[in-house]
Order: sequence, then structure tokens, then C-alpha cells
Amino acid sequence: MRHALIAFLKKVKKILIYQFRQYDEKLPYIITSIITLIVVIAGINLFVELTDTLKNELMAGYDQQVTSYVISFRNPALTKYFVFITNVGDLYGYLIVIALTTLISFVIFKQKKYVGQIILVLALASVSNMILKRFINRARPGIEHMVSVETLSYPSGHAMSAMAFYGFLIYLFYTFKMNKILKILAIIILAILILSIGISRIYLGVHFPSDIAGGYLAGLIWVFFCIMIFNLIKIFRRDPET
Repeated sequence: MRHALIAFLKKVKKILIYQFRQYDEKLPYIITSIITLIVVIAGINLFVELTDTLKNELMAGYDQQVTSYVISFRNPALTKYFVFITNVGDLYGYLIVIALTTLISFVIFKQKKYVGQIILVLALASVSNMILKRFINRARPGIEHMVSVETLSYPSGHAMSAMAFYGFLIYLFYTFKMNKILKILAIIILAILILSIGISRIYLGVHFPSDIAGGYLAGLIWVFFCIMIFNLIKIFRRDPET
């Protein structure tokens, strides 16, 4: 759904550029930003609606059914995989990925701005997640935790950070001029990683499925918001009169 929405916005942008360039070079970018803002507002509204249903019996039943199904697959090999994946979505995992991204940005793309952008997106997601956890104050699931946890449950910090960080990387790869096969492969790997990090938190018993859904949604809001802000900055930097 996210990929289709990004592709749709890109097509709208191209159409607007073609239709309105003769009137105002900034206009298509401004309209595209407005559309992105609408998506962000809609995402926030959906997040609020989801949060309001956390104590609903229907949501509790959904959480229990999905959790029971996921943990029914527990076995030593799968546990090792998900413990590794959940660590990839933790602090040290992000530090390694940021180091690799920095190397790629400087050596291959000759751009340092991408590093600053992904760090900012991750920082915004992490800080806002701590605030949301404190405000919503939802306890962890009462089942066996296969990894240690110290914070509250909703929204999932791992899911939120994964969606924001790796989701923004997907956007960057989508915009890069590079081999199409490598681009598609990178996007698929990142998408699988986002999904795996979320499932790992349910599998390891430290999150409800609704925690993951809320985390994904909140992280996606930050992705769209930052894309809008970075594109607006790019527009005004190109204008010598601003």
C-alpha cells in the first residue's frame, strides 16, 4: 500500500510539473507537498482511531488470536532468527546500518545529506515513540518474554523506528538513479526487514499485534512528513530570491 501511494504521488507530481510549469515552477511542488500533508493528517487520524480501540474487546480478541498463531511457530532455529532480527531493529543495529549508509553516501553517491536525513528521521521517530509510550501507558503482554524489555508497550518502538528508518531508505532508493534490478532488490530486502522486525516482537512475546500496527503507522507518518519537509527545503534552496 505504501509503495503504491508513493508511486501515485510521484505520478501526480509529474503531471503537475507538465501542466503548471509554464505558470509557476514551484506550483507543482507546492501542490505535491499539500497532498503529502493530507496523507500525513489522514495517517495521524488513523493512528488516533487505532489507539482509541486498544481497550476494546474486539481488539483484545484480535491481539490474542494473532499472538497465539505467531508463537505457535516457535522453534530453536526461528527463535535465533527473530532474536537476530530484533537486534537489527535496536540501537546497535541502527548504528551499523548508519555507518554503512555513510560509507555508501560518501563513496558511491558523493552526498552527505542523505546521512543527516536518515538520522533525523530515526531521531524523530525514537523521541516521539518515548513520548507516546508515556502518554498511552500500555503494559506489555502477560506472556513469556524471550528477550528483556524495560519500556511500555504501545506503540512498538522497534516497529516505529524500523518503518521510519528503513522506510525512508526505501524512499531514497526509489529516487536514486541506479541499476533497476539492484534498486528493486534493495527495496524488497528493506521491506522484508521492516516486516520481520515487527513479527519478531510478537514472536518473542514482548508486543501485542496492535502495538506493531500502531508503530508501523506512526513511523510511516514520519516518513511522509520528512519527505515533504526535505522536498520543500530543496525547492527553496534552488530559489535565489529566498
